[in-house]
Amino acid sequence: MTEAAIAPGPLARPEDAPLPLWRLYGLRAGYLLLAVGLGVQVWPGILADHSDWELMEGVVQCMLGAIGLLALLGLRYPVRMLPLLFFEMLWKALWLGFVAAPRLMAGQMDDGAWSTLSACLLVVVFPIVTPWRRVASLFITARGDRWR
Repeated sequence: MTEAAIAPGPLARPEDAPLPLWRLYGLRAGYLLLAVGLGVQVWPGILADHSDWELMEGVVQCMLGAIGLLALLGLRYPVRMLPLLFFEMLWKALWLGFVAAPRLMAGQMDDGAWSTLSACLLVVVFPIVTPWRRVASLFITARGDRWR
């Protein structure tokens, strides 16, 4: 397909124009960070003997493993996989606000909380690389899918 074939028409909105390559690579870097980080931290535990896991630990580890695998799709489809980055930003922001902040203020941080805090602070990369105009265009101002 030629560049002219994918270029926006005269009535297209600026936020629908193709994203600059640096933005796409930034998104891909975010997905790669997510995939590699979860691949190193989570997948060895999933693939090893985990008979000592409690129910919720197993649920969390498997969910994180699935997120890591979905992040690999983000390498190929960085814009289509934006909801995955939203999920990451939201759960980490919630954890930082409702779990880490009260523990920090009360002086009740243990090694596990510090470790999770440092991992969650990597979320600062995602808002920087996110194309917010495209997000608004795709998820806020665009018409929703029909209900019936």
